[in-house]
Amino acid sequence: MSVRRLAAEQPASFAFSPENLAWAEKQVQKFPEGKQASAVISILWRIQEQEGWVSEPAIRWVGEFLDMAYIRVLEVATFYTMFLLAPVGKKAHIQVCGTTPCMLRGANKLIERCRERIHPEPFHASADGSLSWEEVECLGACVNAPMLQIVPDTYEDLTVETLDKLIDDIQAGRPIKPGPQIERHHSAPVGGFRALTTPELYDGSMVGQGAGLAAAREAIAAREAAAAEAARAAANPAPAEPPAAPAVKAQGEADKDKVPTQVKQTVPASDPAVRPDAAKKE
Repeated sequence: MSVRRLAAEQPASFAFSPENLAWAEKQVQKFPEGKQASAVISILWRIQEQEGWVSEPAIRWVGEFLDMAYIRVLEVATFYTMFLLAPVGKKAHIQVCGTTPCMLRGANKLIERCRERIHPEPFHASADGSLSWEEVECLGACVNAPMLQIVPDTYEDLTVETLDKLIDDIQAGRPIKPGPQIERHHSAPVGGFRALTTPELYDGSMVGQGAGLAAAREAIAAREAAAAEAARAAANPAPAEPPAAPAVKAQGEADKDKVPTQVKQTVPASDPAVRPDAAKKE
């Protein structure tokens, strides 16, 4: 982020309007004694709404009003990019997002258009003093890139043509519509929603029918039935069959033909016919 400095030319003093002063005093009362510095951001924001920017005398005034050191108020004002530290266009200050998603979607073309139509350099007002611009870091609407901000609203899904129309409307005093500048609802898919589009979800016809409750009950019942079946199976396991028995039996039947001198198991071992040395005696 670039270094943020106060403008070279500053007004001689700053003063809140009576209405804004009363508002600021109420803001301080929201915080415990000794914690009034917590109101610094909201008061700086109200100053910017009144003046169009935050000047050095305004920063000093806030320090005295909130009993804060001047440097502490200056730290806040220079840290947050939402605070403008130099005079800007009287009708609008355009903040173009130049972070990666927006740049990939054409933010560089929007910046070039601002240079052409407003001023070649940022933070300089146009010839009639109505507009100014700057490039800023991510403004949090990446899904609708490229986009820009005119405080406090964002303008998204821009092209050079829609930026031209936006500038024309501002200069002519016509109202401008925040949000996407194409047929898109907020951050929904281009072309419309693709999920949860059943009309019954929105027309009230499902109210009181318990469709969702019935589905939930069915799911719970199915889960309980499956758990009960698993418990029964664990309590009464089926007797296991020896998996090797059929294979051993089949191998034994196959080996009968390979052993021609196989002895009958019904003949006692004492029978001379089965003695190993029977053949020698003969």
